[in-house]
Amino acid sequence: MNDVAILSQDKKTRKYLESKVIADTKYMPKEEWLKHRQAGIGGSDASCIAGLNPWKSSIQLYMDKKQDNPQEIKSLRMELGNRLEGLVAELFTEETGLKVRNVNGILKNEKYPFALANIDRAIVGEKAFLECKTTNSYALKEWEEGVPAYYEIQCLHYMAITGATHCYIAALIGNSDFIWHKIERDEETIDYLMQIEKDFWENNILKDEVPLPDGSDAYSEYLKEKYKKSNGQEIELHLLEDGPGKLLRYDEIVSDIKALESEKKLIEQEIQFYMEEFEVAKVGERKITWKTSTRNTIDSKRLKKEMPEIVEQFMKTSSSRTFRIGK
Repeated sequence: MNDVAILSQDKKTRKYLESKVIADTKYMPKEEWLKHRQAGIGGSDASCIAGLNPWKSSIQLYMDKKQDNPQEIKSLRMELGNRLEGLVAELFTEETGLKVRNVNGILKNEKYPFALANIDRAIVGEKAFLECKTTNSYALKEWEEGVPAYYEIQCLHYMAITGATHCYIAALIGNSDFIWHKIERDEETIDYLMQIEKDFWENNILKDEVPLPDGSDAYSEYLKEKYKKSNGQEIELHLLEDGPGKLLRYDEIVSDIKALESEKKLIEQEIQFYMEEFEVAKVGERKITWKTSTRNTIDSKRLKKEMPEIVEQFMKTSSSRTFRIGK
């Protein structure tokens, strides 16, 4: 079977299964590719919207999509992932006997105009594709147990756009282990995923409505940056749904955290009590370390007393907002 069996092509457009190739990526500059990504919800974006992406929250995705000139955050991990994609595909073919082909295109389906796909490889002779991943050895156990949720969401997103009946995902783990899984099409999850993506695109992006708080550190940073200074005025929070109930729950959580912190500290103290001066301890297969470390600090009190003019010269004033909930 040749490439034509995978990619139907006429004078105007190429197709992959039920999706159209709206842009050829084989020789596309990175800047142009990033701009195309701004025009819809991609596979890695889907897990952000679903709240399952461990590296990126919906507020970060919102801010990225609103950028006029998107910039890719470069890292060695990402670069290695791109360069090793071909190797992962080769290993998959060697292990399964399934042949793969490049698609080299950004895919779109008229049924979901807000969604984009950029699959790694098409499987020859099947209505399926392959996603190639690289990760470190710490992820081995997770991959042995199954496909990480955030990658499964990405694959279901691609299945929605392409019409694929299933897909394969392969991972090179720590340059020493190779694992692959098959993911079947799940219509119920796909329907839900397409609905929340549609809602995010139409409301948060097109209508510019800020996503609601999600409990992430990124959202806290967003609020700190957006509302840097207080205005000295008072407001009645009528818009806070079940405000009294939320504050009671907040108090319960604070109390639970204090109790858990106390219990955590007690266990640490018991371990240290029996470790004495030893630097390393073993409990079964678990390893515990209690190492001596040194750091240099400036005695600010003495410096202010003996050289106040130096302190004044390098004094820097900064402001921040302190958040407290009163009893």
